[in-house]
Amino acid sequence: MLAECLEGLNLRPDGIYVDVTFGGGGHSRAILSRLGEGGRLYAFDRDGDAARNSIDDPRFCLIHENFAHLKNFLRLYGVRHIDGLLADLGVSSHQIDEAERGFSTRMDGPLDLRMDRREGTTAADLVNTADVEELERIMRLYGELPNARQIAQSIVKRRTENGGQRTESGERRAESAGIVTTNDLKEAVEKHLPRGRENKTLAMIFQALRIEVNGELEALRQMLTQAVEVLNPGGRLCVMSYHSLEDRIVKNFFKSGNFEGKIEKDFYGNPQVELKPVSRKPITASEEELMQNNRSRSAKLRVAEKV
Repeated sequence: MLAECLEGLNLRPDGIYVDVTFGGGGHSRAILSRLGEGGRLYAFDRDGDAARNSIDDPRFCLIHENFAHLKNFLRLYGVRHIDGLLADLGVSSHQIDEAERGFSTRMDGPLDLRMDRREGTTAADLVNTADVEELERIMRLYGELPNARQIAQSIVKRRTENGGQRTESGERRAESAGIVTTNDLKEAVEKHLPRGRENKTLAMIFQALRIEVNGELEALRQMLTQAVEVLNPGGRLCVMSYHSLEDRIVKNFFKSGNFEGKIEKDFYGNPQVELKPVSRKPITASEEELMQNNRSRSAKLRVAEKV
């Protein structure tokens, strides 16, 4: 949905823009192609592997940090205000296609799931140390799984059988635990995968663990709050999400400026909002793109302008 993102940003040649999900750099390169000599682009990515795709351009700066710290790191580079921000949420193709990252349900590899490998807790640490109640909360809240309790119980049972346990200090470490690979996890939950929906359910289980390990939803909330603060009037926020949890946060924030979706009014009943959605419904991939890129099927792009 590159064309839709570029159109949504309403780029100015001399503007200052931010791509908070640099990844392979495709969106950033396209934005730079629309900027003049006076334009600037700052990109964020918490994944160190993204540095391989960095762009050699004096107008470009790649920041290896979590976009939850957007405002502070922009200030570090002398940037107080921007004209647009793009966020393409979710997992990059690079992360999915590398087995050692643990993001794919198709390939066996270490059960890692960290976006930033400088951070300590992996998904293996989590599944080998969390109790049933905590795992149930994660599966129900972030995977929206109706059988969250049964899945949590099976994980704990399998890791106990294979020697997984919490360390004396309570730290989450999985060096000697029973569930350390993606296949270990798949085998632990196999009997709870509905027939005909095995892959979908597995994807939701992996999604739930990934969101918890990376603190993704809280990072999104922090980024959106800070983005409005640094955005110039008339500037655009373009956010592409891939599941309902992310999309709900973005939709509510664009509508009301908060994450509950409740529009606050002044004494006279006038709505107090800082953003105006550019379109009432989210933008989705065209039929042509769906044929070329099946992963775009779940993508929803929302665009809002600062009033």
